[in-house]
Amino acid sequence: MAFLARALRQSNSHLSSRCPAVAASCRWIFPTAAAGSSEAGAAVAPADPELPPPREPVGGARVELPPNPEDALEVFVDGHAVRIPKGFTVLQACEVAGVDIPRFCYHSRLSIAGNCRMCLVEVEKSPKPVASCAMPALPGMKIKTNTPVAKKAREGVMEFLLMNHPLDCPICDQGGECDLQDQSMAFGADRGRFTEMKRSVVDKNLGPLVKTVMTRCIQCTRCVRFATEVAGVQDLGMLGRGSGEEIGTYVEKLMTSELSGNVIDICPVGALTSKPFAFKARNWELKGTETIDVTDAVGSNIRVDSRGPEVMRIVPRLNEDINEEWISDKTRFCYDGLKRQRLNDPMIRGPDGRFKAVTWRDALAVVAEVLHQVKPEEITGVAGKLSDAESMMALKDFVNRMGSDKVLCEGNGPNPPADLRSNYLMNTGIAGLEKADVFLLVGTQPRVEASMVNARIQKTVKATQAKVGYIGPPADFNYDHEHLGTGPQTLVEIAEGRHPFCSVLQSAKNPVIIAGAGLFEREDQDALFSTIETVAKKFNVTRPDWNGLNVLLLHAAQAAALDLGLIANPAESIKSAKFLYLMGADDISLDKLPEDAFVVYQGHHGDKAVYRANVILPSSAFSEKEGTYENTEGCTQWTIPAVPTVGDARDDWKIIRALSEVAGAQLPYDSLSDVRDRISTVAPNLIHVDEKEPCTITSEVKPPVKQQQSLPQTVPYPNCHLARSTLTRHVMVLHCATPPVSPLATRSCRLHGACGALPHPAAATARTLEHPPRLFVSVGDTRADRAVCRVRRRVRYEEEDEEDDEEWGHNEDVARMERYTEDARDQALLVKARVDDEVEVVLVFKGFSSSLSGGTAADPARSVLPERAIIQSVDVVKGPFDPNNIEYLEKGLEWEDFKGRLQ
Repeated sequence: MAFLARALRQSNSHLSSRCPAVAASCRWIFPTAAAGSSEAGAAVAPADPELPPPREPVGGARVELPPNPEDALEVFVDGHAVRIPKGFTVLQACEVAGVDIPRFCYHSRLSIAGNCRMCLVEVEKSPKPVASCAMPALPGMKIKTNTPVAKKAREGVMEFLLMNHPLDCPICDQGGECDLQDQSMAFGADRGRFTEMKRSVVDKNLGPLVKTVMTRCIQCTRCVRFATEVAGVQDLGMLGRGSGEEIGTYVEKLMTSELSGNVIDICPVGALTSKPFAFKARNWELKGTETIDVTDAVGSNIRVDSRGPEVMRIVPRLNEDINEEWISDKTRFCYDGLKRQRLNDPMIRGPDGRFKAVTWRDALAVVAEVLHQVKPEEITGVAGKLSDAESMMALKDFVNRMGSDKVLCEGNGPNPPADLRSNYLMNTGIAGLEKADVFLLVGTQPRVEASMVNARIQKTVKATQAKVGYIGPPADFNYDHEHLGTGPQTLVEIAEGRHPFCSVLQSAKNPVIIAGAGLFEREDQDALFSTIETVAKKFNVTRPDWNGLNVLLLHAAQAAALDLGLIANPAESIKSAKFLYLMGADDISLDKLPEDAFVVYQGHHGDKAVYRANVILPSSAFSEKEGTYENTEGCTQWTIPAVPTVGDARDDWKIIRALSEVAGAQLPYDSLSDVRDRISTVAPNLIHVDEKEPCTITSEVKPPVKQQQSLPQTVPYPNCHLARSTLTRHVMVLHCATPPVSPLATRSCRLHGACGALPHPAAATARTLEHPPRLFVSVGDTRADRAVCRVRRRVRYEEEDEEDDEEWGHNEDVARMERYTEDARDQALLVKARVDDEVEVVLVFKGFSSSLSGGTAADPARSVLPERAIIQSVDVVKGPFDPNNIEYLEKGLEWEDFKGRLQ
């Protein structure tokens, strides 16, 4: 026994660095010699130990006692008196006392199930151990957590849990961070007595993000309760009984929630793991960096795990005020896009229209020369949706020093309400939404635009039965709501007290109005926000003790841009620009940009704006730099670099600082702290990290709107998985698109600019692009002298057919293209080719058949493409196609014009 105690104390020292909670449990069961216990007596603690010294509460268990003493009670945990609020369970009381009770099914944010029985403790006057997670604490209760009875009971429970559990630890992605591993070592026996055949369970297909190995499942039902209570979907449930009990999806379906990836974190074993991360790395190989997410305006706290120069995964970080401990799927799985189609070197477009890599000195010299050739009023700067405050401050100062005041940010519209911060922030706060009893959503779909805000609303609705009213186009909500109307006229009726929903608002104690930032893009936004303010005043939405008037921003850069004064009119600024500086701005419309305008694109990914750029300046992504961001509730946070920059890229503000020196308008700061000092003079609130500055409430109300329009005309992001340019390069995110992007597109195309997502092959819709196929893209090494076209055969017959790995390109049946004829009227060819190692083209030939059995020429593709083109793949798709119609690249483009564009 002494040998076992020594061995476990050595294991405890190793555990302390990996799992402090389990290490604490091990120290309690097997105290060290320094604690005054002998080795021989360390294995079994006395039944009635003397009063132990006070201990710190277990992480997350700190609690404020209610002001009324009658609402608190006193219990004794291992002889130590603890005061807790009424309603606490025995397990929570133990956590406050500093005792970590083992558990599998219990989760502080989910309902109590009591499935695993691992949390057994001994309670005085109870004939047998009780499940501490489900037992309410009573006044004067004496709880014993370390008696031989409790330890023996946990050991028996652990033996039953391991009875059918496979020995997959060497190949399980949960290894090293598995609760079952840690607790079996701390509380289990050193051997099992089960000698029969272990049961097995068929794996479930939950989609492209969550990998299932259901034989490892211990039926704790955490995932089931999370899906129902937090995600708001009824996708998972418990099926069967006895030894046939298993967790499934009732019917064969995917888990379609935007929060589905969180089941990976809450699963205590390796039953649910990350499919993109499968077999990539062990957790002890990774370096964790605490930072924030910038894919939306929520600013969820995350930890970026990296190995060397590569981001391996993203996991949530606890922040009660913002995202609690959840993150959305687009936040969790966007990291793959950080390494696709990156801009590595400065580039200049030559006379032939092709980009050429140059040095930073040459690129900045060209930009500076053009700056001196244009008038100051013809200079415009545009900050992208992911820009940090430092880079936006530098861009504004630089453009101002060049004599122009035309600096704006994507998404803020022509006339954003920037006079008061309360006009564009979520004044209630994300955590404050839990106090609301009525929600009025105007032109916003939180489930798509800000998943974590939607999760907070869903939590409030489920807990308090709060009412939700919605004005806007039909939308998909995961909680009960009332669709009040689609146009501003409904809002006017509420403002005038003529709508039935007025009675709901009138009876509310803490009503909340959430307006979508998509309203910024409307011409009648002033009248709309004036009407919203009228509703707020009428129904006490804003008062001294409560500000329920909120604006839900869409992008990470919006709030800081408005604080810094980037509020120029986009249409007028672009129309008059002869020098346009795009800092990560890809979605701004350039239709009115003069043909002779000089465009500089500064960003980390090659996207739509690169088509029009004359000079490209590579910058660092959010995971590679330190920057300041302000979320939709006005809380300032920092990103921390997790990996080095790619290639010769630099931070955005450093590029602008270097350009200002070359252009003769040097900015007065040389370090990040200098830039932040400059920010403090313009927007002091951006310096106070993790703090929210109170906003002023206006009392001015403008005349309400009278127009009747759709509100808003379009959804800002119809698909929450494709809400950012970085996300469109992540293959797993494309698989999650709703409606899904065709798998054929994700395999046939490299998703570079013009070769984005193809329509679904069975739908046979036209391939439409907005830009000519002249784009520098990062491509692999290609032999230009390749004489024969080698292709892979992929066939899909019906839209309803299930995907088959053999049919979708994982087979090695490589053939040579044969001459195509118009014999068959039900086939189409999707041909991917490369011209000059830079241009990627996807052609859709309808009405042609292929035997793929041999041959010499690639026709009709060869009749369209120039001789130097290299055909990379040909996909055969069957469907009801018109044999007389050939659709290609751009809809409506004449055949000869199309050929001339490629040559």
